[in-house]
Amino acid sequence: MPDVNRILVIGGGFSGLTTAVDAAETGAEVIVVEKNPYLGGRVAQLNKYFPKLCPPLCGLEINFRRIKTNANIAFHTMAEVESISGGPGDYNVTIKANPRYVNDNCVACNACAEACPAERPNDYNFGMNTSKAAYLPFNQAFPQKYVIDANYCKGDCGKACLDACKYNAIDLDMKPEAINIKVDSIVAATGWNPYDAKKMDNLGFGNVKNVITNMMMERLSAPNGPTGGKIIRPSDGKPVQSIAFVQCAGSRDEKHLPFCSYICCLASLKQTTYIREQNPDSKAYIFYIDIRTPGRYEKFFWKVKEDQNVSLIKGKVAKITQDVDSDDVIVEAEDMLTGNKIRTKVDMVVLATGMEPAGASNKVKGVKYNDDGFALAGPGIFPTGCSKNPMDVARSGQDATGAVIKAIAAGNFKGQGR
Repeated sequence: MPDVNRILVIGGGFSGLTTAVDAAETGAEVIVVEKNPYLGGRVAQLNKYFPKLCPPLCGLEINFRRIKTNANIAFHTMAEVESISGGPGDYNVTIKANPRYVNDNCVACNACAEACPAERPNDYNFGMNTSKAAYLPFNQAFPQKYVIDANYCKGDCGKACLDACKYNAIDLDMKPEAINIKVDSIVAATGWNPYDAKKMDNLGFGNVKNVITNMMMERLSAPNGPTGGKIIRPSDGKPVQSIAFVQCAGSRDEKHLPFCSYICCLASLKQTTYIREQNPDSKAYIFYIDIRTPGRYEKFFWKVKEDQNVSLIKGKVAKITQDVDSDDVIVEAEDMLTGNKIRTKVDMVVLATGMEPAGASNKVKGVKYNDDGFALAGPGIFPTGCSKNPMDVARSGQDATGAVIKAIAAGNFKGQGR
């Protein structure tokens, strides 16, 4: 019998999971490497996603179940690829697995978190709240296993968790581990990061109260988010009645991200429906350069545009400042259609920050990238999803299936380099 194809998938987000499941169901052996303590990537942080506008954890749960029941899939969380050598059909890969300090005995009983004396910024919620240093990333996290953050759990902190656990699941002696594997082909599905909004001084993020990013808005709107899904402004907990969305915050700008991030217009239109459904009397303002809603999403754009409490203003925002007498936010822009200067006061501002590929800040040795940080295809190495270029969830799934076909074909080189 011929040897089984072995495929490495770098990244356990939506594209990586789709790649892993599709490839494994053809009979290939798949190893997934994910730097976070959970699988699911950015999609796991969304409140709703297109095209069905339903909670993404439903779809992710299906993939998690398919992974659990497929012996052809192995995965390493809290792990990174350190090096890649060799070629198609004969790649040698070194993986660094970082310590979780919690082993497979964990039953997610929460005893360690209850006992833990230390807190950490909750990165799953973009720092809008805190969690204990012993924590489950989110309620449906996969693997359903706690993790101890050694950056915040220091000294004797871990002893409280050790004493509280009845299942011998706490292992404070865990060390980083080097794992060496051989694979026939590689799929890079490393995804994207929200562009750092602090780099845009005029938009006030970090200096002006109640200016947040679009991904923070997703968490703020989610039932498992820091406010239980209530859209309230961070400074004082006031329910948001007026909100401004600022498009192309870092995208289509030679000083920041020169490309269009593809999903930002749809994301802001979607988030407009969050606030309008939650607060029927609320008003939303969308400041845009161009509205891009490709294909079937055009109907969704018209639905939002026809809402009388939504104003679309064609004009780039020049400045965002703090109101001198309150926690309100002042947005200054020019309406390109009328030529008028606009000064709008709102409760909160959401910046539609661009999609920066993970390769811009964290390149995998052995994978090639273009100047913007997007992964490039090479012999036996295939980028997919947002590591390749900006795309929405549905398109990421389609692209991942294409990467599987290429990866399996590359496995035909097996034996030629051995």
